[in-house]
Amino acid sequence: MLNQEQLDRYAEILIWGMQTAREQDFARGDIVLIRYDFPARKLCEILFEKLIRRGYNPVQRANGSPAIEHSFFSHACFEQLEFVAPGDETLMHSLNGAISLLAPESLTHLQDVDPEKIGTSVVARKKLRDILDNRENNGQFGWTLCLLPTPELAKQAGLSEKEYAEQIVKACYLQSQDPIQKWQGIFEKAETIKEYLTSLEIDSLHLQSENCDLKIRPGTKRKWVGISGHNIPSFEIFTSPDWRGTEGYFFMDQPSFRSGNLVKDLRLEFSRGRVASVQAGTGEEFVKKQLDLDQNSDKIGEFSLTDIRFSKIDRFMAHTLFDENFGGKNGNCHIALGASYSETYLEGGGRLNSDLKQELGFNDSALHWDLVNTEQKKVTARLKSGETRVIYENGMFI
Repeated sequence: MLNQEQLDRYAEILIWGMQTAREQDFARGDIVLIRYDFPARKLCEILFEKLIRRGYNPVQRANGSPAIEHSFFSHACFEQLEFVAPGDETLMHSLNGAISLLAPESLTHLQDVDPEKIGTSVVARKKLRDILDNRENNGQFGWTLCLLPTPELAKQAGLSEKEYAEQIVKACYLQSQDPIQKWQGIFEKAETIKEYLTSLEIDSLHLQSENCDLKIRPGTKRKWVGISGHNIPSFEIFTSPDWRGTEGYFFMDQPSFRSGNLVKDLRLEFSRGRVASVQAGTGEEFVKKQLDLDQNSDKIGEFSLTDIRFSKIDRFMAHTLFDENFGGKNGNCHIALGASYSETYLEGGGRLNSDLKQELGFNDSALHWDLVNTEQKKVTARLKSGETRVIYENGMFI
């Protein structure tokens, strides 16, 4: 587990991440929501005190335990699944920041629950996420999140609890005397890469690996973002492509836990921008139900690459936050099914309304599911001039 000094550094990094992720500066009196799983209570207490001392107004909300979640999704009727508590919308409209502390006690407790019931609840609460997205796009809201080690995470990752905690310490620079300086350095180096990629007039991207052969169309007025304070750790650099230009095959070789279900060895074929076929070694029926969550959940919302010079994560961690930032020997590429990110709009996410999203091929969905490939790969950009240029190879941006 993490000691007091490491938890204190973690809290400081999280505040830095939240502040960095928001365009406008934070001020005394700003409202910050802390969402936490019960095993993360100690970090919540440390974080709460730091926020109070800075003059913010922290509001804490504990997430439901595995037993509570199972009871809800097993027994709730349709009206209960769609229920949103009074005051939730008002709080979302008032939030200036949010920090989520993830420490799951179970990853498979919902495996016997109908995924459609989970999907109904997710769709009903999408309006809360939309409020925060709009506030973020207007510079009024910043968020971040982190993961703490638990016995369940270590078990599912095939690691000891000590090994699991060591991965978190290494990835988040919790052993450093000045972890903020480390993160600021990564942030500044990533800016150079993002600016370079955005400056290229890319017509299409071609991802090639042993089991992937996928073409992506970035689309017009896109920029590359990432390593922005969102997520601790975060080493990915990504864009939200025009979903209509997705063709070919993608293979997810990192297992994925989602909504209490495990999916392994997922192979997706895309045709005319939509998933045309699904094959999975484990969880195939669950995947198909996720693709039916809404009318856009079978389209791509994100294309992402992680550079091994940034990420020191070299073990499967059984959680998307770390697995989508996997470094290892080859880095990783991940795509996300479902929602795109408005922040990747070149002229600013606040200007991206629903009509413009549709025109430019930004996807809008209640789903956002990251699927990770860690094979050795090459990504080639075809520029609008007709020139081709390799932008990523051997786990690094070129």
